[in-house]
Amino acid sequence: MQDNYLAKWLNDELTDAELAEFKKSEAYETYRKIKESASKLESPEFDKEKAWNTIEQRKTTETPKVFVLTPFKTFLRVAAVIAVLLAGSFFYLSTLNESFTTTYAENKFITLPDNSEVILNAASELSFNEKKWDSNRNVDLDGEAYFKVAKGEKFTVHTSQGLVTVLGTQFNVENRKDYFEVTCFEGLVSVTINGNETKLPAGNSILTIAGNSRKSKATVNGEPTWLSKESSFQSIPLHYVLDELQRQYDIEISTEHIDITQLFTGTFSNKNLELALQSISVPLQIKFNLDGNKVLFYAEEAP
Repeated sequence: MQDNYLAKWLNDELTDAELAEFKKSEAYETYRKIKESASKLESPEFDKEKAWNTIEQRKTTETPKVFVLTPFKTFLRVAAVIAVLLAGSFFYLSTLNESFTTTYAENKFITLPDNSEVILNAASELSFNEKKWDSNRNVDLDGEAYFKVAKGEKFTVHTSQGLVTVLGTQFNVENRKDYFEVTCFEGLVSVTINGNETKLPAGNSILTIAGNSRKSKATVNGEPTWLSKESSFQSIPLHYVLDELQRQYDIEISTEHIDITQLFTGTFSNKNLELALQSISVPLQIKFNLDGNKVLFYAEEAP
């Protein structure tokens, strides 16, 4: 990150390219939270004329009083102020979470304080409290991530749609809008959705779409296909497939005369856009038009 990005960001002087690069830095989320907190601070209203009149009245009715502070008392007051500031800073910093984000068409490798490993898929966010990690191995996830958890105390992944709890194992969690899937590749994971707990041994997966859950099989000691630069689906509504295509290639997708609720089973490449478009369009017998970073999928009879 360029050294002057922070100052330019605070003054809203970054270009779009510089802003995109700055957002990729690990420090960005902390700066964003501090700026957001500072923006909420409000100064009290100040009536300048009223304050001036009050001073003038006191000058004519009161005899000035002189207070003499010994150097030691002055030192105590200054020390007290510094102590309050330090205590407040420590409390604020102890509540800050470490946060990692990925943009479209980006993956990120993260090592947690206990040497557990996480790989974030595109357009995802992971956060945790490093200060409390030794006593509380909790992470918050929005998006998709693959976990290799080091053995130890309970490890919990919090999402908006469910909890995943393990002691030490390898598993994948995807938490998107109305889409929540957990796949266990090694060990045993506990998944809680709407208060209902499900035990998933290695080689099993649970998927919830719009509140409806189903279980399926996975490869024991395997890994999610997106780590091999492929995205795979088994009877998934087409609009979720197109959403993932957008995330992997940072493109804009639209459809015309196509039922986006129809189910899709297949795989597309995360490295070759032309091949990915064909992998979706051919099985569904639909057409596509690629124009720059915009893709239109349309039915055979559509113009």
